[in-house]
Amino acid sequence: MYLLDTDVLANLMGRCPSTALIAKLASVPPEQQCTSSITLEELIVGASRFGRRSAALLSQIDTRLIPNLQVLPFDASAARRYGDLHASLARKGSPVSETALRIAAVALVRDLTLVSGNVQYFKRVPGLSVENWL
Repeated sequence: MYLLDTDVLANLMGRCPSTALIAKLASVPPEQQCTSSITLEELIVGASRFGRRSAALLSQIDTRLIPNLQVLPFDASAARRYGDLHASLARKGSPVSETALRIAAVALVRDLTLVSGNVQYFKRVPGLSVENWL
């Protein structure tokens, strides 16, 4: 199963989505693709900042994304993993942004591969499987 990160879904919603990304998504069964509530939040915040295009982007999220992609919650298990990771990385002097670490925690507790263009950034999270489809 694959957890799609914010940059991947934002790319799909953009004016010129990556053809490589579209091809890869088409090769993976839809039931093996999901995202997190954290990513959904980031997309909504980003879409809300687009002025005139905000309404169209928010509508696209509501009508095309949410009904067709499972959205996994940031639950108690993810919160526990997040806390452990945050403390461990801080002790090592290698912190990761709180939002990114929450997304990583959702992937880790469900044994998912995170799909993101920020592979080098997420590689700092121990045990996280990351692929770049962009």
